[in-house]
Amino acid sequence: MVPLARHHPAANHGAVTGAAGKDNKRSMLETVRPEPLRSSELDALAGAGIAHGFFTRVGGVSEGIYRGLNTGPGSDDRADHVAENRRRVAASMRVPVDKLVTVHQVHSPDAVTVTAPFAPPRPKADAMVTDRPGLALGVLAADCGPILYADAEARVIGAAHAGWQGALNGVLESTIDAMEKLGARRDRIVAALGPSISGANYEVGPEYVDRFLAADARNDGYFVPATKAGHAMFDLPRYTVDRLVAAGVRASSLGRCTYAEEDLFYSNRRRNHRGEPDYGRQISVIVLEDR
Repeated sequence: MVPLARHHPAANHGAVTGAAGKDNKRSMLETVRPEPLRSSELDALAGAGIAHGFFTRVGGVSEGIYRGLNTGPGSDDRADHVAENRRRVAASMRVPVDKLVTVHQVHSPDAVTVTAPFAPPRPKADAMVTDRPGLALGVLAADCGPILYADAEARVIGAAHAGWQGALNGVLESTIDAMEKLGARRDRIVAALGPSISGANYEVGPEYVDRFLAADARNDGYFVPATKAGHAMFDLPRYTVDRLVAAGVRASSLGRCTYAEEDLFYSNRRRNHRGEPDYGRQISVIVLEDR
């Protein structure tokens, strides 16, 4: 469950010397090549032509509150910055930028099957599956859980965005079902949860607890009392992995917290606590390589 981290946090700091003497004004985030985190379980499938990466905010051109590799077109960041960041992600995954596919995420349980890049408008959904080589499936997150799936034998992959709503309402299982329709088998599927908000930093109100308990009384085990009366701390990553395992796939988590690690990750909860107007999104990507 421990990722093969290929990023050095120290690269976030300092300045680089430019020809125009702007060494003190340029962030390392503008020049460092994006280096995603990886799951050791998915990395073991690289020999079967499956590449993946859980990208951080390091390696992009966005500025201000979006500093770094913001890949969210739904943010209020400059469109040219988002486009350049997505180009860098695609280059890191060795695909053309037009083959980096994302959906319009709406916290739904819906998964779509991808056979070609989408023509605008992008479908509203929160998961994608494909058996087509060369298509990179990307999901955006900034506290919600990005999950990447692969059946190496069937050569079927998937990607899902699961916040509390998606996880509770079945997006994890919908992705598996859609993969099976393409020939995958759930007992062969490997799923990895990327960086998301940890239970130590995810405080929720009683209405959230009530929803989960109404769905299954055993969900009580994912909540512990918070210091604020009537509130609880919710372990979304453990809930996500447990649901994946219960669905019959082999699942693990990178164990990285988006809220706690500001140098590496965007966080919607953190920006809410600070009263900032908006936030960036990091991307997680999986692709079947052309053979």
